[in-house]
Amino acid sequence: MFNQLETLSNEQTEKLNSIRSFIKNLNGVCVAYSGGVDSSLVVALAFEQLGNRAIAVTGISPALANKLLVEARNQAKWIGIKHVEIETSELDQLSYSKNPKNRCFACKKELHKHTTYLSKKLNYKIVLDGVNSDDLNDFRPGIKAAKEAGVLSPLANFEFSKKDIRDISKALGFPWWDKPAQPCLSSRFPYGQEITSERLKMVEKAEEYIKQRGISEVRVRCQGLTARIEIPKDELKTFFEKCNVNKLVSYFSKIGFNCTSLDLEGLISGKLNRI
Repeated sequence: MFNQLETLSNEQTEKLNSIRSFIKNLNGVCVAYSGGVDSSLVVALAFEQLGNRAIAVTGISPALANKLLVEARNQAKWIGIKHVEIETSELDQLSYSKNPKNRCFACKKELHKHTTYLSKKLNYKIVLDGVNSDDLNDFRPGIKAAKEAGVLSPLANFEFSKKDIRDISKALGFPWWDKPAQPCLSSRFPYGQEITSERLKMVEKAEEYIKQRGISEVRVRCQGLTARIEIPKDELKTFFEKCNVNKLVSYFSKIGFNCTSLDLEGLISGKLNRI
């Protein structure tokens, strides 16, 4: 069992005990694992309670930035759980590549086609994911696809908020407890604009360029061939100090963007859902 290094509230302690007891009573689990803070907590608790009767499964596609895949691998190794990577083919489906409003439904349907197959083949039976209670209040078509596939969401079921997840992860000593949210690269495209592996690679390169210059979190929204940069407002000063604007524009042009702008409102998760 992971040692608790910091005190939790009574409510958080009760939630942690409840999810541990729930997982312990499962015969075996396959956890849909992105490497984010949410699914990493489920993976860690599954391994803690079930040992080799738990595996973590990550779907690999152009929508997953390579750096995030490396982080997911390292975190799974740190936890000690068996980590399986599967290639998914959502980009081959028009219900995804045409980028309709319910794009995430097609993505999760494709992912859980594989996770449910693996869970049955390897006799793990139950598939878990990292959906939390806050996610239920957002526009998340993928949650419906997961439910239709029979996937269970223990964090949501036991009312774990994002804050609970970070607090508990920190208390248990997980180094990634404050890791920024990193939605898939396809979330950078306005609904209705086609998603291709080439455009995803442009976004990945653009965001990595900015992160390498000291910015903790960034979204490069891709509208046609225009790049709109979103970073936290409190990092704007760092951005102008560390990023040479002329060199940045030149690099973005080199990778395929013909216009580059900075969103002065700052980074706001799910901003494209306003439409």
